[in-house]
Amino acid sequence: MQDIEKFIGGFRRFQDKYFNDSTNDLFDKLKRGQNPRSLFIACSDSRVDPALLTDCDPGDIFVVRNVASLVPPYEKDGAYHGVSSAIEYAVCVLKVRHIIVLGHYGCGGIRALLNGHVPQTEADFVGRWVRIADPARQAVLANASGEDPETQLRQCEMAAIGVSLDNLMTFPFIAERVRSGELMLMGWYFNIEEGALYQYEAGSHCFKPLVAGSAA
Repeated sequence: MQDIEKFIGGFRRFQDKYFNDSTNDLFDKLKRGQNPRSLFIACSDSRVDPALLTDCDPGDIFVVRNVASLVPPYEKDGAYHGVSSAIEYAVCVLKVRHIIVLGHYGCGGIRALLNGHVPQTEADFVGRWVRIADPARQAVLANASGEDPETQLRQCEMAAIGVSLDNLMTFPFIAERVRSGELMLMGWYFNIEEGALYQYEAGSHCFKPLVAGSAA
């Protein structure tokens, strides 16, 4: 119950800030609808909250979170597609201008992909899901086989962001908007160890510092 009490206290502070403060009219505007300009596709990891990392207010960003920040390829198979439906809504209804795939240091999903995953249930939802990024695993094993395991993990975490960016371009409504300049795709990597943010550079296929670590 201690956690629940913490959540309730946190909601009261949220309420005071946004509803009981007469100088803050943010939710007077938001109650009429949302108009975020960016979609973040981020990991479900409790340490990687896009709104917290970017110091955004409610209504600023549309967020999809899943294991390892993965985007599946475009499919029309009649199955349930939670990530794809959120992407479709963000792009086609909300008309976001940016899609940012946010990966991070120490990702458990990518570690499971790279090192082998022990199924926790008969369905093995996690194992099947992270195989979306198998091209990243194959690339790391082919090009960095001599590196130590942690270096391989960092490289696979970054390579998986590239896989998700490639998969985004398999969605026809995304590819069309990217070509017309209406939509921009970006890959970011949050290094928890450094407190730094890196951005994927398509031309060089590598990540370059966007915000240096706090100790730099």
